Amino acid sequence: MRRLPLRRLVTLATLAALGAATLGSTAACGDDSDGAGGSSGPVTLRLGYFPNITHAPAVVGVEKGIFAEKLGTNVKLDPKTFNAGPAAIEAVFSGALDATYIGPNPTVNAFSKSKGEAVRVISGAASGGVALVVKPGITGAQDLKGKKIATPQLGNTQDVAIRYWLKQQGLTTTKEGGGDVKIVPQENAQTIETFNSGAIDGAWVPEPFVSRLINAGGKVLVDERDLWPDKKFVITNLLVSTKFLKAHPDVVQRLVDGQVAANEFVNTKPEEAQQAISDAIGKITGKPLDLKLIKQAWPTLEFTNDPISSSLKAGLDHAVDVDLTEPVDLKGLYDLKYLNNALKAQGKSEVVQP
Repeated sequence: MRRLPLRRLVTLATLAALGAATLGSTAACGDDSDGAGGSSGPVTLRLGYFPNITHAPAVVGVEKGIFAEKLGTNVKLDPKTFNAGPAAIEAVFSGALDATYIGPNPTVNAFSKSKGEAVRVISGAASGGVALVVKPGITGAQDLKGKKIATPQLGNTQDVAIRYWLKQQGLTTTKEGGGDVKIVPQENAQTIETFNSGAIDGAWVPEPFVSRLINAGGKVLVDERDLWPDKKFVITNLLVSTKFLKAHPDVVQRLVDGQVAANEFVNTKPEEAQQAISDAIGKITGKPLDLKLIKQAWPTLEFTNDPISSSLKAGLDHAVDVDLTEPVDLKGLYDLKYLNNALKAQGKSEVVQP
């Protein structure tokens, strides 16, 4: 076989490289008219959230088609619901989920376990909606000695909150359920039953379980809003996997545009939003959430795009203080440029980057 001269081989290689570079550039740039703001070809966004009131922007955003509209025709929204933060984070780690609405403690755990690599917080969603509800005979912290108080899960956001608060009151707890006050981690739905039966004396829980316990004869001993500056603390934020963020920053921008639009809807059309939440939870769980319960819980929540990063950091410090976690460097957790782009486009104040 006749061999080509070296100069000819170099020329052919150069032309091939140039051709590949041109094709790669074309694929990367895409067509802005595709509805994804620059992604080349169809993209699927797998979005996680919980079917409850504290995830109202997500529930409403999906139910009312707000996310679908903002994402455009070239992005397929694949919503997935979860009942607990750890399961949602595992889905992100395994590659089964691209973004999720989630609480502060699972957010910190995900960032810590991945050594700051796997996730970024791109927006806030909700603040408030948490309280310690107790039996009527309990009038102060010292009355809790010897009592059993439920939390959703050992080491979760509410579990940390009550242990830290009790420590501030001079009362002890242990991971094993000992100490002055016995902490009993259990499913929120189970808490209603155990409260009614007398197996527990109270619970530090999020809405709508606060309202359910009140309706079962309990009373609020501590509204967690009262423990935070300006009564603001993050209960739900929106995070994205860094892998998806790097591959599809344009889609992430449109997702955040959807979050901002969903919060606008929730705040300006509360009655319609409440009905949408009841309907959506009915579709997901088979039983609509009582609209009266939603209305009862609504005033305790603030739906905000600000992730209130200072409260997340303080919550981490509290968890360290009660020996439920090790210190974590949170540098790099937040990437709020997409949120600020969305807010700026609407003439709203930007959130200061932590």
